Amino acid sequence: MTDNSKIRVDGQRLWDSLMAMAAIGATDKGGCNRQALTDLDKQGRDLFVQWCRDAGCSVDIDSMGNIFARRPGSNPDLPPVLTGSHLDTQPTGGKFDGVYGVLAGLEVMRALNDAGIGTAAPLEVAVWTNEEGARFSPAMIGSGVWSGNFEQDYAYARTDKEGKAFGDELQRIGYRGPTPARARPLTAAFEVHIEQGPILEAEEKQIGVLSGVQGMYWYDLTLTGQPCHAGPSPMEGRRDPFMALHRVLDRLYRLAEEFAPWARVTFGDIRAEPGSRNTVPEKLVLAVDLRHPEQEVLDEIDRRFREITAEIAADTGVEAEIRDEWRSPAVAFAPPCVEAVRAAVAELGYSNKEMVSGAGHDSVYVSRVAPTGMIFVPCEKGLSHNEAENAEPADLEAGANVLLHAMLKMAND
Repeated sequence: MTDNSKIRVDGQRLWDSLMAMAAIGATDKGGCNRQALTDLDKQGRDLFVQWCRDAGCSVDIDSMGNIFARRPGSNPDLPPVLTGSHLDTQPTGGKFDGVYGVLAGLEVMRALNDAGIGTAAPLEVAVWTNEEGARFSPAMIGSGVWSGNFEQDYAYARTDKEGKAFGDELQRIGYRGPTPARARPLTAAFEVHIEQGPILEAEEKQIGVLSGVQGMYWYDLTLTGQPCHAGPSPMEGRRDPFMALHRVLDRLYRLAEEFAPWARVTFGDIRAEPGSRNTVPEKLVLAVDLRHPEQEVLDEIDRRFREITAEIAADTGVEAEIRDEWRSPAVAFAPPCVEAVRAAVAELGYSNKEMVSGAGHDSVYVSRVAPTGMIFVPCEKGLSHNEAENAEPADLEAGANVLLHAMLKMAND
């Protein structure tokens, strides 16, 4: 009888696969630009599908372009144990964000093939479409439609900055599959990912055992004033949206300090209209991102944001509108999946830390319809969404080994 405790992934093969995928959309600064539903995204998908078929997996593509590669189990009546992440990147993204979770899942399949080990439940590796939200907003829309959080028609109608529609681009690259994009029973789901933060590296821990994902709310804040000439218009008479904006920013940064250390307030994009150097703008549109791991606290931050904005708008004579772009409540992962990760870490002897994810992942939506857990590995200086994003091969191998043993436990128990 095979001793499954001895099986390990091939770290060099995993690294080589990551580097081969990184060559698709490689940037001059060592990162990747492989945005969702571009020709480069198609190339990455095609390569992954070929690798999966070479590993003996069947491949199914759903109507959102989500890819599912299946390794059969001895009991086809059992729901599969799924892993995976995404292949799309930010415009100036790195080699590992998302991609590592996909290729670590593939490496699990390859390692099991090498060892001649089967599982009772089937195993699957998923590639979720448009996780990043860089080209089409909102983020995680492939897993979001699959889990029932978005309507497919809504997703298909989303457009990029050039006005190209998601559904049209999905069809154009040949990944609008025939299978309906909707959830089905899973025994468990796991996602392994670089941390995208500095905690594991700073504490010299090799594995993060995730108990959940912090809640995150995205907004567009529009401040509307009165356009006027920069020279003749006295400061005291202006209805200048920037006068309101700087006060909103200050109050929200202070709000983050009030709910430290876990509150997060970010302003990632701003647009001025008409956007002329010597004209007070009529309108400012600001992207606001608020996060906290405790749902009650996040809701309080949300309430205070609205209260602060209304107060400042009244004081400065501008109009304020807050549009909800995306709301992702805080997530607690399934105890059996968390325990499977803990058990794998203990068996393998890796240093570890229990933690909550600060970033959103496809596991947020998957967790709403299936038992889910996540695994983190360190990344250099905590950098991600950055061409300098880096991770040590030994840490990537360790995370894949934890994934392997967590999946084996859930697939055979």
